[in-house]
Amino acid sequence: MKQLHKKFTDFQIKDLMTRYLKKEVERKDLQKVLGIKKTRFFALTKRLKEDPKNFSVSYFRSMPTRTISKDIETNIIKELNTENEPPPLYWTPS
Repeated sequence: MKQLHKKFTDFQIKDLMTRYLKKEVERKDLQKVLGIKKTRFFALTKRLKEDPKNFSVSYFRSMPTRTISKDIETNIIKELNTENEPPPLYWTPS
């Protein structure tokens, strides 16, 4: 299942939730369309009622995901370069 902010725009969600609040759409039907459960639905409804002008489901991460420290990255690159070096010749073929 896709995440809500990737599936719909803020405007679309706000429009659908507003229709629910005006009793134009039933909750269960709207939940099916949005692909969310009851708890998430009412959490969104509460957020929309509290601040309709700034309502949004998008978010920004404070830190990027799947990162490693520079020290570890440097060590990995060093080890990979060591593996790519040809083995030293201890004997010479005749």
